[in-house]
Amino acid sequence: MNDASDPARDDRSLPAKAPSRGTMMTTLQLEERRLIHRQESGRRHADAFRELRTRLLSMAGRSYAEGGSFVTLVAPVRPGCGGSYVARNLAAAFAFDETRQALLIDCDATHPAQHEALDVGGERGGLIDYLENAELPLEDVVYPTGVPRLQLIPSGRIRETPGESYSSLRMRAALDALRAAQPNRQILLDGSPVQGSPDARILSDLADLVVLVVGEGQVPSDAIDKAVASFPPEKIAGVVFNRRP
Repeated sequence: MNDASDPARDDRSLPAKAPSRGTMMTTLQLEERRLIHRQESGRRHADAFRELRTRLLSMAGRSYAEGGSFVTLVAPVRPGCGGSYVARNLAAAFAFDETRQALLIDCDATHPAQHEALDVGGERGGLIDYLENAELPLEDVVYPTGVPRLQLIPSGRIRETPGESYSSLRMRAALDALRAAQPNRQILLDGSPVQGSPDARILSDLADLVVLVVGEGQVPSDAIDKAVASFPPEKIAGVVFNRRP
């Protein structure tokens, strides 16, 4: 169990002022957008994500030791738990390592948040666009962010039921290609809530590890147990309790 506490608000209240696309964010911009960084004055949040990163690396074991990548699904138990916040900052924690890259893929096609949080315009489309258009090259939907060594594939088009796209051969082939292209790149899937949708369980078939996010005080223990039981036990890396005001 980890505590990646967030003392701020949810992703819909991000500051309007953002860095120019293609440039690195300043320390102030990172803090305004609730992104951890090495110079953070209050290191508690960054250290919590470092600890979670260490646990994932330990569970990945031989794959990571041999320079390979692995795929981690981050999924909230229910809406409002802060899953996108945790996924984004866990990706940033992986990007702290100057010998590695991190790729965050927004797989919440109903309520995507990462393109706004990381100020990625997504002019060439996103994941859903790629999965639905066989002519769209995969590299076209991979965007740099204002965080060194962190890339994003935004969700793209809004879809109420994207499960069929996530279970497609094209989705699996895309992850295989991303792993092969940069073996030193860790891939994180920002999934939709476990409750009310099969999408997170579909995505778990593509992931090596699963991290569940619980809004502290929001989810009863039996609901947490039920969510954990939705995934293969060998893939569960832990439950993050994310504090809310």
